[in-house]
Amino acid sequence: MTDDRIEGDGSDDPDRARRVRDDDDLATSLADLAGLVSGANGLDGLLKQVATFAAHAIPGADGAGVTLLRVDRSDNRVEALAASHPFVSAIDEIQYVTLDEGPCITAADERRTVHSGSLDEEKMWPHFGPRVGRMGVHSALSLPLLLPGEVVGAINVYARGKDAFDELAIEIGENFAGPAAVAVHNARLLAQALALTTQLQSALANRPVIDQAIGILRARRGGTADEAFARLRAISQHEHLRIVEVSQRVVAEAVGRARARDADG
Repeated sequence: MTDDRIEGDGSDDPDRARRVRDDDDLATSLADLAGLVSGANGLDGLLKQVATFAAHAIPGADGAGVTLLRVDRSDNRVEALAASHPFVSAIDEIQYVTLDEGPCITAADERRTVHSGSLDEEKMWPHFGPRVGRMGVHSALSLPLLLPGEVVGAINVYARGKDAFDELAIEIGENFAGPAAVAVHNARLLAQALALTTQLQSALANRPVIDQAIGILRARRGGTADEAFARLRAISQHEHLRIVEVSQRVVAEAVGRARARDADG
């Protein structure tokens, strides 16, 4: 009987065959990651794609999420997040909103990979673990998204079974997290640049009415243009209105008074 297997291809070694499959999945996900266009679907869309690629790349995963964190703030950690599956979104709600405790927060705060194969007995997260375990999710792997001197956020990977993430899964996850951090960081920068462009365009469009309001205030009270703008800004902050809204009101009131004088005359 002829053995058609090629010597050294790993077909007779289950562990080697698994490693080959996992490496192929990682290579495919990294290629997909490199091909992402940040502006195509916006920041939220890109984060969801990264989460989907992570769930595909990391062996044992049933779902994954990507979170952008403001690690310098304790009152509102989350800048943006996305999930590959709905159950991951539900876990994120528990982690960030309900408890403010969980693997992503630990991974980002301590800048290290964390994992658990038995969440319902996990002492690192005594409130989060049992809560998620009751949902039928028992394994978690969180990978910080790190750049030099900066924590971008974290990738959270979950599985329903216990002890789902072995050393190979952790290694593959860490290999995925590096390029993912760059992609997510670039997407954030692009989103910020687009937001700034929109603000500048809005400022240019609104500049005439602001200039009119400054002129009206100077005619009433004297002073410089900077002093008049400072008064507009003070009103804006006190009344929680945009400066353009305050300016529009100042101009409208001046026009109303002028029309009333004309009518009386």
